[in-house]
Amino acid sequence: MSEDQNQHSEEGSFKEQIMRALEEGRKNRETASPPKKSTKPEASKAKKDTHDDDDLASSYERLFGNRQNKKDTSPSAQKTEPTEKEIKKEETKNKAEKAETTPSNNEKKSGIRKASTASSQSIVDEEKAIEKKDQKTDPSKKDTITTSTKHPNSKKSSTKVISSITDNPKVEKELTHDKEVEEEPSIFHRIGEKFDELRHMDEEFEGDLSEESNLKRAERRKEDRVVRKIVYILTIGILIVAGILAISGYNYVSAGLKPLDRNDKKLVQVEVPSGSSNRQIGDILEDGDVIRDGMVFNFYTKFKNLTNFQAGYYQFSPNMTLDQISKELQQGGSAEPLDDASKLTVPEGYDVDKIASLIAKKTDFKKEDFIKVMKDEKFFDQLKNQYPELLTDAGNAKDVRYRLEGYLFPATYNVHKNRSLEDLVTQMVDTTNQVLTPYYSKIKEKGLNVQEVMTLASLVEKEGVTQSDRKKIAQVFFNRIDQQMPLQSDISILYALGEHKEVVTIKDTQVDSPYNLYTNAGYGPGPFDNPSQEAILAVLDPTENDYIYFVADISTGKVYYAKTYEEHMELVEKYVNKEK
Repeated sequence: MSEDQNQHSEEGSFKEQIMRALEEGRKNRETASPPKKSTKPEASKAKKDTHDDDDLASSYERLFGNRQNKKDTSPSAQKTEPTEKEIKKEETKNKAEKAETTPSNNEKKSGIRKASTASSQSIVDEEKAIEKKDQKTDPSKKDTITTSTKHPNSKKSSTKVISSITDNPKVEKELTHDKEVEEEPSIFHRIGEKFDELRHMDEEFEGDLSEESNLKRAERRKEDRVVRKIVYILTIGILIVAGILAISGYNYVSAGLKPLDRNDKKLVQVEVPSGSSNRQIGDILEDGDVIRDGMVFNFYTKFKNLTNFQAGYYQFSPNMTLDQISKELQQGGSAEPLDDASKLTVPEGYDVDKIASLIAKKTDFKKEDFIKVMKDEKFFDQLKNQYPELLTDAGNAKDVRYRLEGYLFPATYNVHKNRSLEDLVTQMVDTTNQVLTPYYSKIKEKGLNVQEVMTLASLVEKEGVTQSDRKKIAQVFFNRIDQQMPLQSDISILYALGEHKEVVTIKDTQVDSPYNLYTNAGYGPGPFDNPSQEAILAVLDPTENDYIYFVADISTGKVYYAKTYEEHMELVEKYVNKEK
């Protein structure tokens, strides 16, 4: 047999083997599994079958045409038509390729294109069947070796194909291409992976942004806390400083409104030049050690709207208030420097008669002129209209010796040659009004009137020496009044007698006078002298006790108290009658 004939017989035998393998594979598939349901219409299915036949023919042409043109140059070989088995094999292969490149309905729904392995598996199974059949008929022919391993219990199968089709390289190339297509990931899968990667990067970026934003917010909160703390500290500091300044200023002004020294009665002569302003007058008084601060004096006079200060020479003492000094400045000073004869100091406890004697001694006024002013009802009415709270009760009193008794405040006064006695008395009454002004409401709360307070204060002024004794004696007087007992004060007897005696006798206590508090109960007509501010405060704030009697040791001035008359008489014998 020639070489061409041998080649032709080998090709025919190979083609027959492929056709038989395809035919057997088709029969096995038909018997093994029912046909899959198609979601496409029948018309589409028929159209697809026709198209598959055309693809099968073209595949067969591609597989065997070129080889025949190259290797089979004999006329008989060129005229040879493909057998039925070869056509069926080619058709099966084309269907497998089409199945690999056409996505199923499930693949369309999921958006992921998958390579079909079922068709490749079918081709491998068919080739394996052909190989077994050829081995049975002709064991020497082992051109193709196909091994397929599949686990019977696994849904997934792995197929290893070892192809050594030495005489048909195009078939080997097609199978290799199918495997590459099967292993190559779909475009949708790659897009999904890219999308996941981008989403992961976006999440990382958002995480970085969120972390950076959190850091910025934390830093801003920290800065806000620091700023708030600084503002809080500054606010507290400003409030503390403002409070300290306010308290210091208030204390300074309060101190400036008070007398420089209440216990200093020394007179200081100052000169106020003509045309001096309130500020300049304040500086003059401050330099003369009369007041504490000239600026406070200036503010005080402006606040009180005090004007018409007159030039001249004045004598002021450090125990005078700003209001007293202002009134002196409004009344006018002396055109010539003042000497000691021009000042008048009224001691505590002096009555009208003693003050009249003092004025006659220290000034050019006569005692009778002063007593005449004290009995002038018209002048008293003028003062009552000027000081109604102070003198109304005195104006309503009966059987009084002097209506202004008790209202001539003991202090130091300047007596100018160009002033009248009425001016001097007005200055004394005005001083008393200034002292009592803070206590008018308290007097009403205690159920008293001004006349009663000044009467008890005039007795307390003479009966007690220390402030402690004055407050106790004031309470003893209130206790006796509550029990409707006469006050029985020797001061009242001496005032009724009009003379000063160290010892009051029983006969003296029987003097016929409305001022005799041994025989008359209550407060009497009015004050017995002109009390000090301390005596007035003792009456307004007495020390609580249940004593009814008291007696003072004449030699020491110490006062002893008793609750019963027997105890009182024992004290009198022991401390009063011991020297007799």
